[in-house]
Amino acid sequence: MREIPKDKETRKYMETTEWIQCAPFERLLQMEIMEARDGGASLRMPVTPDVTQGGGLLHGGALMGLADTAVAMAIKSLLEPGTRFATTEAHSEFLAPVREGDVFVRAQVTGHEDRHLRGEALVYDAANREVMRFSARFTIAREDFEQLQGAPHDV
Repeated sequence: MREIPKDKETRKYMETTEWIQCAPFERLLQMEIMEARDGGASLRMPVTPDVTQGGGLLHGGALMGLADTAVAMAIKSLLEPGTRFATTEAHSEFLAPVREGDVFVRAQVTGHEDRHLRGEALVYDAANREVMRFSARFTIAREDFEQLQGAPHDV
């Protein structure tokens, strides 16, 4: 069994960068976390036949999954390791179709109030063309939020 690092920053880094290894959905879509720190995250996902719809375009659900994961990684970079939270609201605006190559997303935490955190993401194709805008609200599990109260944290 691997030893758990004692310092918070190392645990936070490992929790975000190793997330894909323990997340079946993200592995299925072959997502790669390029960076996750300071309330921001960048991810990459290849366009493969398995994630296209009948017309050969990248499926909108795959794009939403990528953006949602990116915002979640941005949030994870701010919270104590192990803090549980979930998407409770999401909005997507599809701007252009994608047929091939990789898609990239940049996400940022944009605010918080009590247990709720907001984030936004922009998804780009390999030509750096904006293909989707995404915004979401995440909610921290009540028990975890109560434990965070009074503890020093970034959010």
